[in-house]
Amino acid sequence: MVRFADGLSVDPDLIKAAESAVAQAVAGLSAPPDLVFFFVCGEDPDAVGTAGEHAMAAAGNAAVIGCSATGVIGDGQGVELTPSVSAWAASLPGVRLTPFVLETLRAEDHLVVVGLSERQPEDKAMVLLADPYTFPADSFVERSAEVMGDLPVVGGLANAIAGRGAVRLFAQGKVYTEGAVGVTISGDVNVRAVVSQGCRPIGPTMAVTKAENNLLLELAGQPALARLEEVVTSLTDEERELVATGLQIGIAMDEYAERHERGDFLVRGVLGIDPEREAIAIGDVVEIGQTVRFQVRDALAAEEDLKELLGAHVAAETSGSSSGALLFTCNGRGAAMFDSADHDALAVRGALGPIGLGGFFAAGEIGPVGGHNHVHGFSASLLVFTSPAAAVSPEPPAPSRGFPEP
Repeated sequence: MVRFADGLSVDPDLIKAAESAVAQAVAGLSAPPDLVFFFVCGEDPDAVGTAGEHAMAAAGNAAVIGCSATGVIGDGQGVELTPSVSAWAASLPGVRLTPFVLETLRAEDHLVVVGLSERQPEDKAMVLLADPYTFPADSFVERSAEVMGDLPVVGGLANAIAGRGAVRLFAQGKVYTEGAVGVTISGDVNVRAVVSQGCRPIGPTMAVTKAENNLLLELAGQPALARLEEVVTSLTDEERELVATGLQIGIAMDEYAERHERGDFLVRGVLGIDPEREAIAIGDVVEIGQTVRFQVRDALAAEEDLKELLGAHVAAETSGSSSGALLFTCNGRGAAMFDSADHDALAVRGALGPIGLGGFFAAGEIGPVGGHNHVHGFSASLLVFTSPAAAVSPEPPAPSRGFPEP
């Protein structure tokens, strides 16, 4: 039984593209869809909105969610900055799907997000699509554990070719120009989040021994800048070039782990240095006692990281196999990083097989690292659906040849 399928259309007429992409995805299933996601890339935000309305109508009675994008993923490929629509459909019998629309209200000196139901014990995952210009995605995702506990949140920040003000979100037949939309997936379904941050660690792990907000002042008892210079001195010329173009730092998510390797860190950017204080400014707040390790990012490191994490996912599949996935990959990846918009889609299908795969190129990717939800950059975030292994009937015994008695 085919439970997940995808579709893609690059028809310059976005209405035709939307109807075609959804029709392809729905036709690929063995049963009517229960859940449909779609993503629209186009220059005119009004045309994108109209295309979204047609996509929702074509999805029938399914729960349907979507957004605008600067690139879409479907049919095993990626399409960037070209009028296109991708769709992903799932048949999920026995699964409860709860679409939602979030908006932000101002209450005195803080913002309040409304529209989210309380978590239920059978909830397995949440998919979130947010407008980065009007919705506080970073703070909402970082604080999601306060409301949803350890529920994985996977998704992306929507974008549009025309930029600010042109983002469109779609949910249950309606078009939204701000906020966030998504769906909570509950019940009898196996899902797993896979987040590739696309980095390779360099140098040793070090404890933060002095810090001030997002400033690293001391690492392992020495000025942070001096420690960084030690690491850079030990690198090859090629690695030093990577440091010069995009140095990152990883913050260990489990302080009690015996070793900290690839995938054990939340990666954040190095924003600059303060020579007078011999300090390093990073894109997050760290505390004394946390473990960090410098990182570099390039196409090779990103490819290795994605393949390694997908391989680990496949190795962990003991009771079934991947049959569908949603992919949210950074708009700084694709052709800009790999010389091909197809790279991440091909990597996923190469590791997981010819599964139903849909997604888009996001302005920020949402997914858990170390059991905590975060918004990432230059990453690929996946929500993988696993189908139980099919029961295999034992083969009947071979018939006797009936050799005659001598």
